[in-house]
Amino acid sequence: MYNWEELINVCSNCEKCRLSKTRTNIVIGRGNINAPLMLVGEGPGEQEDLQGLPFVGPAGKLLDLLLRAMRIKEDMYYIANIVKCRPPGNRVPTDEEAEMCLPYLRNQLVLVKPRIIVCLGATAMKYIIGRDAKITKIRGQWIERKGYWIIATFHPAALLRDESKKVLMWEDFKKVKQRLDSICQNQSS
Repeated sequence: MYNWEELINVCSNCEKCRLSKTRTNIVIGRGNINAPLMLVGEGPGEQEDLQGLPFVGPAGKLLDLLLRAMRIKEDMYYIANIVKCRPPGNRVPTDEEAEMCLPYLRNQLVLVKPRIIVCLGATAMKYIIGRDAKITKIRGQWIERKGYWIIATFHPAALLRDESKKVLMWEDFKKVKQRLDSICQNQSS
């Protein structure tokens, strides 16, 4: 288990899979490293690879808008991805690539200690909830595991392609906000 400085150093020098050969920057995370809410996506896109931060492109701007609309403040969340390097052409990470990076995500979970994990999209759901899980079947449903409350919803990029998913994702995030408010209330009382 690494502390933050060690984790950043190890990730920055990682060459476990072929994604390391094509990355511009390693993309570890952004947000409050002590947040009660952790959002996990698939992997960096073009803008993320260039800036070294997750969810800063068009899908990230949509996610930020949603979080603001839900009144989930920046100090309440941390954002990471399954893989820390951009898959070429924004393709889905392979099982091998994901498996090489998952120990880093697990390390982040231990360091952040979130109470809630939101899987943004099918790839995050696959590696956090289960290989056979289907996003259309389990999205919006809470799963409690190892002290975490886990919920899957659509990846914001899916909303850019299919606006009909916006209402469903809004409903999912209303559940996230309710659970987050409840957790924060219980901690302060």
